[in-house]
Amino acid sequence: QVQLVESGGGLVQPGGSLRLSCTASGSISRIRSMGWYRQAPGKQRDLVASITSGGTTNYADSVKGRFAISRDTNTVLLQMNSLKPEDTAVYYCNAQVETAWGTTVGWGRGTQVTVSS
Repeated sequence: QVQLVESGGGLVQPGGSLRLSCTASGSISRIRSMGWYRQAPGKQRDLVASITSGGTTNYADSVKGRFAISRDTNTVLLQMNSLKPEDTAVYYCNAQVETAWGTTVGWGRGTQVTVSS
């Protein structure tokens, strides 16, 4: 199994920045990809950004040019700049990993990001 622990959420004013961090642990043979999703109240959980083991990144159109995802070994970072009120949501870390028992997908518990003046 894989465990994901997130940190870095909080309250920030519009135009501000936050950096989210997520570290994966457990019986991991290889991490295929890691990413961040978000879910606002009453809405579905959507992809924000992802990064593969080869470094290929993918961003939601709404965050392109403002957010940057990076990864170092078992930790994925999401640098969020020029934050807007519509970025307010619970942000969830996601990882697709290979274990001795096959491929599995793990989720973190989520971290709240609130953008408000």
